[in-house]
Amino acid sequence: MVVNSKFFMSLALKEAWKYQGLTYPNPAVGCVIVGKNNELLAVNAHQKAGSPHAEVMALRDAYVKLTNDSKILSIASSNNIHTYILNNHNNCFKDISLYTTLEPCSHIGETPSCASLISDLRIKKVFVGFNDLNIEASCGNDILRKNGVEVIESLLERECEELAHPFNRWNKEKFVFFKWAQRLDGSTNDGIISSNASRNNVHAIRDVCDLLVIGGNTVRLDRPSLDARLVNGKAPDILIISREKDFDETIPLFNIDGRKVIIADNFSILNEYKNIMIEGSSKMLKLSREVVDYYLCYIAPTMKNSNGFDSIEEKFIILNIRQVERDIIMWMKREL
Repeated sequence: MVVNSKFFMSLALKEAWKYQGLTYPNPAVGCVIVGKNNELLAVNAHQKAGSPHAEVMALRDAYVKLTNDSKILSIASSNNIHTYILNNHNNCFKDISLYTTLEPCSHIGETPSCASLISDLRIKKVFVGFNDLNIEASCGNDILRKNGVEVIESLLERECEELAHPFNRWNKEKFVFFKWAQRLDGSTNDGIISSNASRNNVHAIRDVCDLLVIGGNTVRLDRPSLDARLVNGKAPDILIISREKDFDETIPLFNIDGRKVIIADNFSILNEYKNIMIEGSSKMLKLSREVVDYYLCYIAPTMKNSNGFDSIEEKFIILNIRQVERDIIMWMKREL
């Protein structure tokens, strides 16, 4: 294993993908802090909108390792973490390098500017994977350079752009991803498939989705609620794709306060939403092919003699793959 700048950026990418789908309307971002002797000091990521950015989380962890001052770990607010580090760092970040998958933010919103914090800490060098396309938050690299920080851009740029792609899509129009769970034999029905950890992850993603799309037959047969109860989250609006408009409205999904349920035979309503998840199997995958940006698959290490994907040919490029409990989780895009 070669330990170089690409290695450290790959660690930041790997950490950030754990939170893909959970940070809306913010981007998934990973950050790594490296010491003057090339030692790894911290790996962290942005985990949820309103929580500290990736750079702040990583700087906090590196600060603890460099100073043995763990009091900062009890601080939740990004503003307060900024203040604590600025008041107590005593130049411990001298000769430190920082790797971030996305250009450090320049603006002050719910959280302070990461570019300003990095500059104030006199960090020596910053490696950036992909420059921020969001006008409000961009130009962080310029702030760093004006304050004497060496900035190296476009490190693993393609991989970092793929990580930031959902954020770039919903800032311009909308981001649509297709999610399914399957066993090793490709079966997708007959009971619960995924582990508790995978199901919790799905519910956490639903919690930040604007719209969830499902097929009419699935609604009639499974009678789902399609909420985010496992994480005490909100239930997204529902689009049921069906030619038949009549449904038994005692099905749980129809009886959730604050939710809008739309029944249609097309996807035109998607243009009114930003962060959209489609759930289904082979039929829905075929129907939605032209509107989907990414694919999210949960694979359980089990087999069952039941139905699943059939009569379909598709090739995917794996963007990220990881194991959670017993399951494999993959983010993918279609091979064009």
